[in-house]
Amino acid sequence: MKCSILLFDGFTALDVVGGYEVLANVPGMTLQFVAAAPGPVAADSGALGLMASSAYNDLQACDILYVPGGPGVAAAMDDRALLSCIARMAASAPWTVGICNGVLLLGTAGLLAGRRVTTNYFAREQARAFGAEVVTERHVREGRLLTGAGVSSSIDTALYLAGQLGGETLARAIQLGIEYYPAPPFGTGTPDAQPQLLKDAVAQVEQQAAQRLAARTIPF
Repeated sequence: MKCSILLFDGFTALDVVGGYEVLANVPGMTLQFVAAAPGPVAADSGALGLMASSAYNDLQACDILYVPGGPGVAAAMDDRALLSCIARMAASAPWTVGICNGVLLLGTAGLLAGRRVTTNYFAREQARAFGAEVVTERHVREGRLLTGAGVSSSIDTALYLAGQLGGETLARAIQLGIEYYPAPPFGTGTPDAQPQLLKDAVAQVEQQAAQRLAARTIPF
């Protein structure tokens, strides 16, 4: 199988790498990074880049179309080449995966109307504006469309997909192989269960990340 992961300037690394690490362990899986042009693409910090081997316009077929999110989504929603690639590939790909606010790119490409999805909790209202039914689950499957909530849900979403592709035993083996048994030091809970003060602090961090993205100098 072939998984094509779309990159754009300002993607969030964990949106990509969490899913990549899981899917790379599916037997027979080939992964490629695709961007506006072959070469390095900067993540939101500007300090990390991933190497794209193909351009959006050159992508012909894939089994899994994987779209991450990040602060760069706002600008990417105006990228006609990217949106055309998403719409074209999703029409035939057995699986289309959207992670975090990357789901908004799917919406901009016309894929969300009437679909049940999840996304980063900051992006819920925007996703609803595309006609989607937005739920608060960690990952949601709607036919050939698979969406994940914020950032680290890329791991959960990819593990679910691995189970669909190769069975539960394989997915469990991959989960064990990456030693994924979340026990965060500050407890667990959905964004909806957190106090407003904490949500406000997160919103401020998100705003600062967007400002850094706009002002940064990319070292490659």
